[in-house]
Amino acid sequence: MSSQLGLRDRKKAATRAALADAAAELAREHGLHEVTADAIAARAGVSTRTFHNYFASKEEAVLVHFEGLIETWIDLLRHRPAGEPIMGSLEECAVGLVTDPQWSFDDISTCVAFVEEGSANESRHIEVAKRSSQLLVDAIAERTGTDPATDIYPNLVHYVGLGAIKSAVEMSMANSASSPEHLIREAFALLRRGFA
Repeated sequence: MSSQLGLRDRKKAATRAALADAAAELAREHGLHEVTADAIAARAGVSTRTFHNYFASKEEAVLVHFEGLIETWIDLLRHRPAGEPIMGSLEECAVGLVTDPQWSFDDISTCVAFVEEGSANESRHIEVAKRSSQLLVDAIAERTGTDPATDIYPNLVHYVGLGAIKSAVEMSMANSASSPEHLIREAFALLRRGFA
């Protein structure tokens, strides 16, 4: 009985992820305002009714997609070598993501902006962005032995590191002659020198 429940839960999780991924793909291709629940369901190979069983709106589905990507990114950070300096860990995670064919530049750029700003008016976006941002600050604090509630260090590293990654990815998107890996390494080198 418990194995049947486990299988059912896995199928539900897979359907939810497929719908969220389809919503994000369609939003990238056509713009979110052009995407419909019918189109998302068709892309994921399920009925529109199934879509509505999982999500209240297309916006929620896209948010779930980005939240999952951010959690993957944080997991990568947590699994970097224990003695590695935090800026090196952030740099290597970022380089790993931009060289991973499973990630698109749009995804990476949106994830960074999503965690960094959380500035949309929609309350669900703000809630998810705050939670994602705090998860990243907590992961940095774990790796640096600091307290995110009382130490500015993990909070500062969070914003500075994300700013470096965002700058590099956006510059690479605007100028395809510049590789994102090179720009990320350059940005972190500048941070280490303190913009001297």
